[in-house]
Amino acid sequence: MITIPQKDSRIGVHVDEFDAMTAAAEDLTALKQLIYTDRIVVLRNQRLSPAEFVEFGRRLGEVETYYQPMYHHPEHKEIFVSSNVKEDGAQVGVPQTGKFWHHDYSFMPRPFGLTLIYPQVVPQRHRGTYFIDMARAYENLPAGLKAEIRDSRGLNSVRRYFKIRPTDVYRPISEVLAEIESVTPAAAHPTVFTHPVTGEQVLYISEAVTYRLEDAAGNGLRPGLLEELFEACGQADTTFTHDNIHLQTFQKGDMLLWDNRSLVHRALHTVNPEPTVSFRVTVHDEHNFYPGIG
Repeated sequence: MITIPQKDSRIGVHVDEFDAMTAAAEDLTALKQLIYTDRIVVLRNQRLSPAEFVEFGRRLGEVETYYQPMYHHPEHKEIFVSSNVKEDGAQVGVPQTGKFWHHDYSFMPRPFGLTLIYPQVVPQRHRGTYFIDMARAYENLPAGLKAEIRDSRGLNSVRRYFKIRPTDVYRPISEVLAEIESVTPAAAHPTVFTHPVTGEQVLYISEAVTYRLEDAAGNGLRPGLLEELFEACGQADTTFTHDNIHLQTFQKGDMLLWDNRSLVHRALHTVNPEPTVSFRVTVHDEHNFYPGIG
């Protein structure tokens, strides 16, 4: 395994000569350590079948299957498919995913630590994913904002960006909304938690999913505070020029692995999308998502 730091970037490392199927246990441990410390690892020159991709995820931990079947790979439900390319005239997976700042599964009681993305059809011109390191974002917050969110929690819900399913056509919207609240009720997580591996303090909010901050007694924090935090960390910047924002590009054969605790991300989308297909596998590692999670 050969590691090459990314040029002109605070985060991310490329890895060459890594065989996902035969890597020894100590190499898998070293790989995960790279993810925790460098946030993003790009494994280059990968040639995995869908079944092998799932198996690689299992080599890293417990694979999580996404709760909505319309995202599933037709043969391997553990793979979440983002695609705007039809197969034999049929839609496989879901197009235009991730057009907002989010952590994967933060709206669930038990989020996972590792996200693996394996692009299958790569856009020629506009490709990549935006990231913000929320540990660094917290470190750079003004002291006053840090004091306001101490010992608070954020409420997180999928309600804002829930994608209507084919089975929802002709259903009353009230039924759809009631189902969202029943299946995925709001999940409360600390606004700031300690990373279980690096020991860093991580600001755990996202523009797409976090809708309320409250104290331990359930009282809402002051109006406008959440918006100020989004502004400070870079999630409110629609020009994507904020100092915290990193654009991670990729090419055919790359696999991206990232720290889903520390990073929020947002897909790069354009007005005229090019053909694109990506597979995603998500993994619970051997650590609690954060200390004390229920």
